[in-house]
Amino acid sequence: MRRALACVFVSALLAGCNQSSPHLDSAAFNPAEAAFIRVPGTASIAGQAFLTDAGETRYAAGEVVRLIPASSYAQARIAHFYGASKFVAADAMPKSTPDPEYVAYTRATKAGAEGRFSFDHVAPGRYFLTTQIIWKPKGAAQSQGGGAFYQAVTVPAGEAGVVNVSLTGN
Repeated sequence: MRRALACVFVSALLAGCNQSSPHLDSAAFNPAEAAFIRVPGTASIAGQAFLTDAGETRYAAGEVVRLIPASSYAQARIAHFYGASKFVAADAMPKSTPDPEYVAYTRATKAGAEGRFSFDHVAPGRYFLTTQIIWKPKGAAQSQGGGAFYQAVTVPAGEAGVVNVSLTGN
């Protein structure tokens, strides 16, 4: 009897691991929701992406920073990936493949040596900025330090200047 109960428990546990996220299944990508990213705007978004590790600042040097319109699909992906946080550790990053059309409605740039990035000609709207910083901690054979992180940013209608952002995972 114990063995049968243990099998049922383990089966239920494993079945839960194989289920896909209800958030992602319920949100199909709608290009119309993200189309504003393709409209030339008058604003710029500029910032710096970095993490702190035991008092040491680690910059997103050479990392891709992505500008993502906050569509329903993007909001579901962010919720699935990050949960209630703005940071997910490298060892806990979920594996998921985004809709290719969704990726086509994003913009990307590479951060400079001190994690600085910018996007020009940005249209008004709500966006997510995402990046990652991953390193191998000293003395660690297998684990990774750092992770992926995001920040929400809004470009107000009529904005013609620079919207400054610190992308820190907080």
